[in-house]
Amino acid sequence: MKKISLLGATGSIGIQTLEVIESHPEEFKLVAMSFGRNYKSGSDIIKKFKPEFVAVKDKETYEHLKREFSSQDVKLGYGEEALIEAAIYDGVECLVNAVVGSVGLIPTLKAIENNITIALANKETLVTAGHLVTEHAKKYNVNILPVDSEHSAIFQCLQGESVKSIDRLIITASGGSFRDRKREDLVNVTVDQALNHPNWSMGAKITIDSATMMNKGLEVIEAHWLFNLHYDKIDVLLHKESIIHSLVEFHDRSIIAQLGTPDMRVPIQYALTYPERLPLKEAKRLELWEIGKLHFEKADFTRFRCLQYAFDSGKIGGTMPTVLNAANEVAVEAFLSGKITFLQIEEFIERSLDKHESIANPSLEQIQEVDQLTRNFVQTLI
Repeated sequence: MKKISLLGATGSIGIQTLEVIESHPEEFKLVAMSFGRNYKSGSDIIKKFKPEFVAVKDKETYEHLKREFSSQDVKLGYGEEALIEAAIYDGVECLVNAVVGSVGLIPTLKAIENNITIALANKETLVTAGHLVTEHAKKYNVNILPVDSEHSAIFQCLQGESVKSIDRLIITASGGSFRDRKREDLVNVTVDQALNHPNWSMGAKITIDSATMMNKGLEVIEAHWLFNLHYDKIDVLLHKESIIHSLVEFHDRSIIAQLGTPDMRVPIQYALTYPERLPLKEAKRLELWEIGKLHFEKADFTRFRCLQYAFDSGKIGGTMPTVLNAANEVAVEAFLSGKITFLQIEEFIERSLDKHESIANPSLEQIQEVDQLTRNFVQTLI
């Protein structure tokens, strides 16, 4: 039985991870978890899965849990130290990092140091400090297994293949909530409209990132680190149906693609069971005759400016992707709170990037400093 720690248990990926664990009780045991402020959902998960340790974001939530579970054998903590403790809790063999934002970086590094396999759904970890995380994983001989559907697709396509034979990675994108709108139609879009994703059920932040295509930009940077390929060998392809999750083209012009219905439990389970596979009986079978047609478009970097910012930041490297991510996190939160417009997300990211002089090969301390300075700068713009 594999012992699992799950960071971000009440989020979209967290909930679907729990569904996988529940469907294979003989294979997996949830021993540690974290969540933010969603007390009701967190409490329900504790009652159902009975983890040994739970970390929450703040003291208020911690006190609520302490009162409710005073008579039960569960350890509790709050804040960053508790998040790290959950990641490396005694006996954990696999960390599912499903938190949103750069808060997932330090727990990932600590888990690697403790020789814990990483099932990574927190793309900001690699975007913010990809060189540190990959160097760490190599040093401690720890696997980083992708949970994002696109990176899992590439990972699956590469089984039995040599990375040296890759000519390019083709990452597919649904186009998000506004994929059929022209740029001039985005001026007055609302939060509710932006959260209405046509294919996937995701958390608010990721859904907004999908609408701006920043999500795909972050995935490009993540793919660069996961598969050690230059950005010139990574393409983005618009594919509205989200049936082909990504493709790999080899030197001989053969292309291997991974297909399936939009269901995040598939890549989550594959990361938990790799290199084996388990049945996923509840998953919908893909019947191509029902789909009939699949559609593809070239990505428009003028229409989706965040995608251009991501490629540019990745190629510059150093602390530039850190700025990209930090500015985006603050701007998206401001949009969700009704403080700025949809297009101002792009504007504030661009201004942050223009202002920054990248530091090559930064230390963890430099990354954290740049991250905080960027957040402060965007707050002044807001």
